[in-house]
Formats: sequence, structure tokens, C-alpha cells
Amino acid sequence: MTTQIPPATTPSAIRPVQRESTPSIVAAQIREAIASGEVAPGSQLGEVEYAHRLGVSRGPLREGLQRLTQEGLLVSHRNRGLFVIEMTDDRVRDLYLARSAVERAAGDRIHETRPQKATEALLRVVEDMAAAASEGDVRAVSTADIHFHQVLVDHADSPQLSRFHATLLTETRMCIHLLEPTYAVDEARVGEHREIARSFAAGDARQTDALLLHHMRDAVQRLTGSSRGSLGPEPGAQPS
Repeated sequence: MTTQIPPATTPSAIRPVQRESTPSIVAAQIREAIASGEVAPGSQLGEVEYAHRLGVSRGPLREGLQRLTQEGLLVSHRNRGLFVIEMTDDRVRDLYLARSAVERAAGDRIHETRPQKATEALLRVVEDMAAAASEGDVRAVSTADIHFHQVLVDHADSPQLSRFHATLLTETRMCIHLLEPTYAVDEARVGEHREIARSFAAGDARQTDALLLHHMRDAVQRLTGSSRGSLGPEPGAQPS
């Protein structure tokens, strides 16, 4: 008797849709509220209040909050509960140190691959920023600011850099929200981003690197009120 062997099959691209779990939805909503400033740094997240606000039981809520704790957005204080992290000077410096490393690496990669495409995409974001600035819309300018840096890293075509950058996004948005009162919604802010975009078209990798480093340092100084804890020497600078 001959055994029939079924023909080999390749994995199908069509698979059952995976529904997002309730804890994932809880984490996403609270993460967005933290990033946007709706839930302020240092705020306590009470289980009863947030279970009621989100319309979920305390089990999925706790799992969602645990995810945010693992991401570093929440901190547990013994006998007190969970709190949103505060953007201390040291945390801000460390965040922008990480952002500087990722975005400068992305900039180098773009110069090696497709600088013209990156320039075009970034300038489109700059125009959105300029339109928002002309209307005095600080929040829209800040949204465009975040989008600019996402587009920059995405054009490096590096899944790893994009993944690293995504993990920094929520805290970055917290910082930019805090920076809003210090930003003049004018050509100065728009022009800084336009310069970075145009540096790719110019083919000057060192200039891009210098502009990105200056951009990060400027944010750190305005957030901390100090240049202490620099992000490293200017490109080409001689050691002191």
C-alpha cells in the first residue's frame, strides 16, 4: 500500500487577524495621554480611577500599566503606587544623548543611500511646520517637529534604528510638549529644520552631523537651563 504524501505548501500570506488585546489598548491609550501631556509628569495613576475612565476591569488595566512600567514611562513607589516619570535634567540629557546617536547614525546612512529623497520628504514636513507657524499653532508645529525626526530616521532604511527611535518617541514627545512655551513659533525654529533637510541635498555629511548635534544640544539647554552634560564635542573640534 502506497502512502500518499500531501504536496508541499508554502505559508499563506492570508492569516487570521489578530485582535489587539485589552492590555495593549490600555497601554496605548495611556502612553498617548502621557506623550501629549494630558497626563502630566509625576502624576499618580490610580487603578480605580483609570479602570473607570477606560471602562475595563482592573486585571487588564494592571497588565497594561505593567507594560508601561517596563518601557520606563511609569515608576512604582513602594506603598504609594504608580507614577508617571518626571523629566529630570539627567533623564533629559540621557534621552537626547540616545536620540543624538540614533539620528546622527541615520543621517550618515542617508548620505550613503538616498539623500535627495530624504531632502524632498523632509522639506515637505518643513512646509507643514511653516504653515502651522504662520498661524501661531504651537501644538501643530510641535507635531511637525516630531514627524520631521521620524521621517529622517525612516529614510535611513534601517529597521534597527527605526526600532530604537520608536522606543524614544514617547519621552521625546513629553520633552517637546514641555518645550512648547520656550519655542518662538517663527522662522527660527522652522529654519533650523530646513537647514538640516537641505544639508542632505548639499551632500555634506559633516554639516548634517553638526546641525543635528546643535539641534539636540539646543533642546537640552532649554529643557535643563544648562549646557552641563553635553552630547559630545562639535564635529571637527579640537580636544581641550
